[in-house]
Amino acid sequence: MSTRYEELAVLESRFLEVFNNADVDGIMKFFTDDAVYGEVHGKVRSDCAAIRKSFEGLFSGQFGVVRFEPVDTVIDEAQGKVMSSWKLHLTMDDERVALEGLDLLYFRGDKIYKKLTYGKAKAPLYVAT
Repeated sequence: MSTRYEELAVLESRFLEVFNNADVDGIMKFFTDDAVYGEVHGKVRSDCAAIRKSFEGLFSGQFGVVRFEPVDTVIDEAQGKVMSSWKLHLTMDDERVALEGLDLLYFRGDKIYKKLTYGKAKAPLYVAT
C-alpha cells in the first residue's frame, strides 16, 4: 500500500472517531473553507457555517446517542477519494434504529472538500415525475 492510501485510511478513521464523539468542532477541522456537503436527503450545503449547522442538528440530542458503525471502506488513492459505508445507530420517534448508508469523501491534502452522503430508506422520500 502507498503512503497516500495509508494517509487516507487514517484520515477516514479519525473523521469517524470525531463523529462518534459528537465533536462538531473536531468535525469542522476536517473541512476546507470551500467545502460542499450533500446531505442524505439531498440538501447541498456549500459553506462551513451551513455545514456546521447541519452537524449541530444531528448532535443536538433529538436523536439520542448518534453512533456510526463502519461496514466497509474503499480508497482511491490516485483521486483522493474514500467511500465509507456504515450503519447509523440513533433514536427516531422514541425508537432505537439503525440506518444504512455511505459517505463519499473527497480529500485535498488532509482536508475534505466534498462530502456526499447516501442512505437506504424503507420508503422513498419522494417520487420522481
